[in-house]
Amino acid sequence: MATVLDGVNHIAILTGDMDRFIRFYQEAFDATVVHDNRHHGGHEGERMVILAIGGQSAFNVFEVPGNTQAHVQTPMFGRGRLDHFGLNARSRETFEHVRTRLMHLGASDGTITDFGAALSVFFRDPDGLEAEVVWNKDPETRAAESRPASSSVRDLGTGRSPSGRTRGHV
Repeated sequence: MATVLDGVNHIAILTGDMDRFIRFYQEAFDATVVHDNRHHGGHEGERMVILAIGGQSAFNVFEVPGNTQAHVQTPMFGRGRLDHFGLNARSRETFEHVRTRLMHLGASDGTITDFGAALSVFFRDPDGLEAEVVWNKDPETRAAESRPASSSVRDLGTGRSPSGRTRGHV
């Protein structure tokens, strides 16, 4: 049976500088502003922007005068109930393209983590919010990675396994 949901509609985020936030997500992810309310809730200076980030997903971004939460920097697992979020890349190519953009913007060192079924690259936005871009490997890629090395390969040289032990020739 299929799940009853088809993804995330929005994530609500506080920012200290709405224009900087919009510019970053436009440059990194081609996000688009679909709504901009400069008097959110009838409050002068309170701004709410809906920023489409792909598919049906969006950020609902709030800039609230005097609110300092966007400036709070807390280590992973100390951030409360929502620690970080991951954005899906459409393909391996778009994953690499976004990774390059994030490095160019100074938001990521570009380190890729391989979680087996997915590749991930972490970034920090201009407010310091940590998030990641994820490419869920397609079945062909996962199958190719699980195939044993060709028997025609005789010498793999030496290297270190993840446990640190030296491995030798085949």
